[in-house]
Amino acid sequence: MMEVVSNPLFPFLQKSSDLGVLDPVCGMTVGPHKAAWFTEFAGDKYYFCSQGCLLKFEADPSKYLQPAQAAESASMPTAAGSNDYTCPMHPEIRQSGPGDCPKCGMALEPVEVSLSTGAEPNAELSSMTRRFWFSVILTAPIFLLMLLGRHLPWLELALATPVVLGCGWPFFQRAWASLVNRSLNMFTLIGLGTGTAYLYSLIATLRPEILPAAFRHHGEAAVYFEPAAVIITFVLLGQVLELRARQQTSSALKALLGLAPKTARLVQGNGNEMDVPLDQVKAGHRLRVRPGEKVPVDGSVVEGSSFVDESMITGESMPVGKAPGSKVTGGTVNGTGSFVFTAERVGGETLLAQIVRMVSAAQRTRAPVQRLADVVAGWFVPAVIAIALATFIAWAIWGPEPRLAYALVNAIAVLIIACPCALGLATPMSIMAGTGRGATAGILIRNAEALELLEKVDTLVVDKTGTLTEGRPKLIHAPDNETLRLAASVEQLSEHPLAAAIVAGARERELTLAPAVQFQSTTGHGVTAVVEGKTVTVDNVEFGEQAREMRSQGQTVVFVRVDGKPAGVIGIADPIRETTAAALADLHATGVRVVMITGDHRDTADIVAKRLGIDEVHAEVLPAGKAEIVKKLQSEGSIVAMAGDGVNDAPALAQANVGIAMGTGSDVAMETAGVTLIHGDLRGIARARRLSRATLKNIRQNLFFAFLYNTLGVPIAAGILYPFFGLLLSPVMASAAMSLSSVSVIANALRLRKLELSGT
Repeated sequence: MMEVVSNPLFPFLQKSSDLGVLDPVCGMTVGPHKAAWFTEFAGDKYYFCSQGCLLKFEADPSKYLQPAQAAESASMPTAAGSNDYTCPMHPEIRQSGPGDCPKCGMALEPVEVSLSTGAEPNAELSSMTRRFWFSVILTAPIFLLMLLGRHLPWLELALATPVVLGCGWPFFQRAWASLVNRSLNMFTLIGLGTGTAYLYSLIATLRPEILPAAFRHHGEAAVYFEPAAVIITFVLLGQVLELRARQQTSSALKALLGLAPKTARLVQGNGNEMDVPLDQVKAGHRLRVRPGEKVPVDGSVVEGSSFVDESMITGESMPVGKAPGSKVTGGTVNGTGSFVFTAERVGGETLLAQIVRMVSAAQRTRAPVQRLADVVAGWFVPAVIAIALATFIAWAIWGPEPRLAYALVNAIAVLIIACPCALGLATPMSIMAGTGRGATAGILIRNAEALELLEKVDTLVVDKTGTLTEGRPKLIHAPDNETLRLAASVEQLSEHPLAAAIVAGARERELTLAPAVQFQSTTGHGVTAVVEGKTVTVDNVEFGEQAREMRSQGQTVVFVRVDGKPAGVIGIADPIRETTAAALADLHATGVRVVMITGDHRDTADIVAKRLGIDEVHAEVLPAGKAEIVKKLQSEGSIVAMAGDGVNDAPALAQANVGIAMGTGSDVAMETAGVTLIHGDLRGIARARRLSRATLKNIRQNLFFAFLYNTLGVPIAAGILYPFFGLLLSPVMASAAMSLSSVSVIANALRLRKLELSGT
């Protein structure tokens, strides 16, 4: 029989015994002194980092007590899952279930954001809030006694003990864990500072006669219950505000998830309709969307027409017309029309789910600019402890009487004011807020490095088809119906956009396509197949003079051969997007050079480039050549962003410093790129650069403030102003300043949530 053991002294305290054991479920190192959850099984005690791990163990202890499996769980990170938690400042930390980060002590957060994330009360926030208000109630009388100049050590002891050892117990747990894990952090300093003040005051109250005379003022040993209790209260307030702010950073993702309706209207085979839960919708189901309803999943319209508001996905306010063949996205809002569509992507495959996964992952990545903070943090806490010791020694030797009392107070002030929480939060909070803001504007940032590099991009490489153009080529010219019919019969087996235009043009002319066999496709060249016994080739190998005139009109030209003999020339045009010219002008205004790469003929490419004012053109480029051109630009010193939408763009997207996928393109392009523009509009690149500049500016502001705060605060706390002005910084004021610095960094980062991206 298993029994969960809790601490009998305070509900906040836990028992302790041996050091450094492994949680048998997740493998995290846990000290029994720190473990809030433990149980007995078969005469042995087992300690856990979280209640989640405890419950898993209780459900099947033998599963976690096999040596091989226990070793594996201790050495391998857990796979990403809905129950995985990670640290916002140390994303390499991952465990099953909630708990504290062994490196910095912060509460872990769910890896995957879902509607249930935050729907239930945040246990950490609830706990810290309760502790805060309990400490306020008990600390207020102590603070009042200080203001009245009354000193009642026994009453202060009675009031401060529940605050320090009860409300502040998580901080001492985290401080001890930082020592066990050899990862000193802000809780190391808080634990040392408040613990020293409390223990000294306890001795001064219970056994004052054992203290040296240098601790006594007018024959009495001063006690510091008041600063110990007030510091704990201030730190708890900072934790409450920080936890609330961290909840807000995922609000944009939860808003996106909340767009999906709970039910869908299923059109059955007999024509009847019924509402079904969303999780019962399968790919291939026919669903009806009535006026004003939300689209439940991703799919293609098969009946009816309407206008759909896609603003929460794309950031564009204008409704988009939908007709048979149009794509619809789950979570978007239908207008006044009604339509039926076929479900294609459901559950975790929908665009909404992909957006949330991508942004959640991006929020856990570390920007290169954070390396400075990481380097500083590595030596900061040991340096502060050394400064605190030096402060104590200096005041103990040269300070006024009572020297040791002054030495103790100033050393504690140094420890408290130097807590590096603001420094640690500076970058992660800005990244989380910035990527969340981007998601609401249709800009998906895959990682923090891409967000930082966007600011530095000076050359934008763009693919023509689907990026500068609409990506929906239309048949403009065909030689004769028979030649077009044969060509379309071959191209119906191809996935190329030009092939789709040829097939669509043939069907518009009501031509009957024939089966094609022995189909062969050569990337960048063309296709060949046998149709009705004839070998039909559609490629870009020129013949005749007609092609030049067609290209002068901006058409892409392909050539048809039947049994090796020229049969005709087909002209296809892909209209330039209405927004492309304005988007490129915006980018030019910020100093970005625009380079176009296309597989089209030089004449066609030059016409498009001239219309749009493109700086450099590379035409007739095979897919493999795109990555080589990007590499060449990089060798010349350019920071290159590549924008594309097709499978053939993936190598170039991967080669570029920042790959930008147009969301209207292929999944391969989106998976390869660092940035995805959901709307597939080049204006999104200018917006993404504004987001990058604003986020990096915000990070620099936070880092500057954090460095400045510690640079000025530590010397003042050490007493550098005392010889000149007689001023000292009390531990209470140091605690208030420390909490204020963290809150200021958080508030500054949250400003990004309201960032305007559509300006120039």
